[in-house]
Amino acid sequence: MKTGIIKSPLGFTKITGNQAGITSISILNSEEKTTDIIPIELEDCVMQLNEYFAGTRTQFNLKLNPEGTHFQKQVWDEILKIPYGKTSTYLQLSKQLGDVKAIRAVANANGKNPLWIIIPCHRVIGSNGSLTGYAGGLHRKQWLLEHESPHKQQSLF
Repeated sequence: MKTGIIKSPLGFTKITGNQAGITSISILNSEEKTTDIIPIELEDCVMQLNEYFAGTRTQFNLKLNPEGTHFQKQVWDEILKIPYGKTSTYLQLSKQLGDVKAIRAVANANGKNPLWIIIPCHRVIGSNGSLTGYAGGLHRKQWLLEHESPHKQQSLF
């Protein structure tokens, strides 16, 4: 398994993967030393993440290999269908999976998403429009949603 650490606008990001695909991308809550030479298995991921943060990429084209249960992978597959700049709710995802009562299980699977940004769990919000829990912190979730918003807000101050 290869690992690389890059700096993003939201903090240091750890990427793990091998020839089988990217297994995890996570935001770190501490400063880390960035990787001097990115392993070849991770180069495309680093390039696509940098393009995303630069605002020039709205879709990812990577070989993914996340570890999880069958149900978690079903939820992550549904989350991958949420278009850039759009949101969905836990209830909508539960309905898409065929079980409206699975809302808590869907939320739990969403929280265990191992591929930060690539599987866009930040696009899942509460039914009332609230920014519900986010492993990377609600400030990051808000930043990502604003970054993807087609209606950019200018700061007044």
